[in-house]
Amino acid sequence: MLLNRTLRATALLAIVAAVAAPVAVAAPTTTAPPSPGTAAVSASAPAAVSSLKGDARMDYPVADQEVRVSVDARSTYTAGSIPQRSWGTFRISHFQDGKLHWGEFKVDCLTTGGPTATVTGRLARTSPGHPWLTDLDPHTRMGVSFLVPEKPGKGETRIGLSGATKKGAPLLTKCMSPAADAKVVDGGYTLHDRGN
Repeated sequence: MLLNRTLRATALLAIVAAVAAPVAVAAPTTTAPPSPGTAAVSASAPAAVSSLKGDARMDYPVADQEVRVSVDARSTYTAGSIPQRSWGTFRISHFQDGKLHWGEFKVDCLTTGGPTATVTGRLARTSPGHPWLTDLDPHTRMGVSFLVPEKPGKGETRIGLSGATKKGAPLLTKCMSPAADAKVVDGGYTLHDRGN
């Protein structure tokens, strides 16, 4: 009787295992495997492109000073929210005491989502005598955030600046920047999100 129960239990387990087991089907290979360190991308999935371009003066609390941010950046996405590739430049200009100081950055990340964008880049060059030449580590990273209304006249364009980390401190993380908290008082931007 014990033998019969054992046989029935074994048969039942075999049936359950056969029903529950996944069936592996070999799919035909249409592309070569990716190189080490790269993500697999479907040959038929086109890359989505984001772009941000323009120049604007931001609201600045010191009346006789002017801060402007110009940008021309693009990125491509294949999946997820982190771009596969970003390129372009942005420039932060600060006019004070009768002098124009500027720093130009090589874009290493542009992320977009609806009316918002963040851009980070490494300092590539500056105006002669800029304090950043001595106050910052070479090729430091800064970030800028943007809020660009989807329809002109339907909200305020805003900018947020990260500033730079102190000399010798770790770099700002790629793709990160603060909230866009300062109003744009002159100029503007054109933003194309990858989803549009």
